[in-house]
Amino acid sequence: MQYIEYLIIIVILLIVALSITKTKKKDYKIEVNKLVDYLGGKKNIIDYEFNKSRFVVRLENVELVNKEAIQKMGAQGIVEIDNQLKIILGPDAKQIKKYINDLK
Repeated sequence: MQYIEYLIIIVILLIVALSITKTKKKDYKIEVNKLVDYLGGKKNIIDYEFNKSRFVVRLENVELVNKEAIQKMGAQGIVEIDNQLKIILGPDAKQIKKYINDLK
């Protein structure tokens, strides 16, 4: 009888743990759409590449970029060189890369 009680408690804890981790997952499609908007839209993006945790994007007009909003999204840093931005995304870079490639 005692084993059944322990089993029920373990099952309940697993369900709670799974529901917590599911709610904490980011919706990367929404994040990517926001990022593209903050970069001035699809038409402003000439080219892009990923290098581990960095997202390097070449832009038509850098003045259209909302750097503050990109930082609020969780970017760890932004470096601007001419018409190019290097955005340090950290561990989210892989997921964002996947969804940005899907936008093309």
